[in-house]
Amino acid sequence: MTEALLEMRDIRKTFPGVKALDGVDLRVQPGEIHAVVGENGAGKSTLMKVLSGVYPSGSFSGEIRFDGQDRHFRDIAESEALGIIIIHQELALVPLLSIAENLFLGNEQQRYGVIDAEATFSRTRDLLRKVGLAESPATPVTQLGVGKQQLVEIAKALSKDVRLLILDEPTASLNESDSDALLALLLGLKSQGISCILISHKLNEIAKVADSITVLRDGRTVDAIDCREAPASEDHVIRSMVGREMADRYPKRTPNVGDVVFEVSDWRVFHEVHADREVIRGVDFHARRGEIVGIAGLMGAGRTEFAMSVFGRSYGQHITGEVRLGGQVIDVSTVRKAIQHGIAYVTEDRKGLGLVLEEPIRENISLANLSGVSRHGVVDAAREFGVAQDYKRSLRIRCASVMQKVVNLSGGNQQKVVLGKWLFTTPEVLILDEPTRGIDVGAKYEIYSLVAELAAQGKCIVMISSEMPELLGMCDRICVMNEGRFVGEFPAAEATQEKIMRAIVTSSH
Repeated sequence: MTEALLEMRDIRKTFPGVKALDGVDLRVQPGEIHAVVGENGAGKSTLMKVLSGVYPSGSFSGEIRFDGQDRHFRDIAESEALGIIIIHQELALVPLLSIAENLFLGNEQQRYGVIDAEATFSRTRDLLRKVGLAESPATPVTQLGVGKQQLVEIAKALSKDVRLLILDEPTASLNESDSDALLALLLGLKSQGISCILISHKLNEIAKVADSITVLRDGRTVDAIDCREAPASEDHVIRSMVGREMADRYPKRTPNVGDVVFEVSDWRVFHEVHADREVIRGVDFHARRGEIVGIAGLMGAGRTEFAMSVFGRSYGQHITGEVRLGGQVIDVSTVRKAIQHGIAYVTEDRKGLGLVLEEPIRENISLANLSGVSRHGVVDAAREFGVAQDYKRSLRIRCASVMQKVVNLSGGNQQKVVLGKWLFTTPEVLILDEPTRGIDVGAKYEIYSLVAELAAQGKCIVMISSEMPELLGMCDRICVMNEGRFVGEFPAAEATQEKIMRAIVTSSH
């Protein structure tokens, strides 16, 4: 057998009250794409932080061998010096710097001790081309959406002399075409002899590119699959991940759709930076009681901008149009007013906009409805604790206690905290923007079941998703958005991926 590029043996790592890794083994061959899968909280991200030096040698037990030698990384700089580059699930870019400045931050292109702007921009253009971005190198990162920022992160990794590229949920923020381009890029890197570790919950993507798969469950290695011998079935992988069969990906439900409750009329929004650029172009939208309405579209179609602008004008400027609830025009000019009228918005960017990461679960869940845990204007700590405990149980948030800081939770459990926060406001209209991004199949089913239950209670659910199977599996009706307008609408029984894409393509100009 060829000597492995990387071997991790019997890796163990604990946090206060939590055993995150309990004897994990991992072996990666030169020039292969190795997938690491598991439910949220299985230990995937922790294992990669151990490998890359984020958790330094001595803070865990076990052995790391890279390139045939024992390694004891004290920090991320030591692992990068050997060509181990990690792109974390949470983005690590400086928003107010340009793309070029971010790509070479700490690795500046110099000539005689002075930054060489021409060389920096030239290399940036080459790297952006590799990841499929056409933006100018001078574009500030803050003007990019989450998906494009992820591509900048990948370009940044490629700017270094990478031998083992670790990608933690790299396509979670990307639409289907961008995801396919990224997977093709990984195959291109593989052909150059670069190894990749791919952490992803998208099993169809893993099936396309992975040479081997390691499955983690509860901090242990439970399966190692060689995809070169025979393709790994999704059912096999899911069974290993969750320890049980999952016959249905989406809960069975009998829709009970009532009258129109939520309406948006002639809604127009201009870009929050470029005031002359219309982002949402006079759209009309409605949702009925008990209905799950999906909004499909490619990245940049305006889905998030539409949702955020309706939710208290938290995006855009020069906003015009009307919002009605139960036939009455309502004032949604601020987030507070939108919440008071029963509108809630679960953001696609849970770390940046959805949570206060350094605060505990308890305080995050009550954040949007402090009056619900207060007496005479003072927060009742016992009531706040009780509410958090209720959502911990009902949403199955995996944590040591509700006093645990949110920053230490897995991505899926962070998403459940965001959902709990908004459910505590008892909304009539719940807008879900990429609600299962970066979440494993088991946790997805739990969130789908919760959404179905809310619809059965008569809530209006608006679901924005880049995963078409999710929209087709969950929604009663799907609206298609492109270039700031709705360009198609299909009842669930008639909707297909092909029809949705055709609506997008034929409406583009």
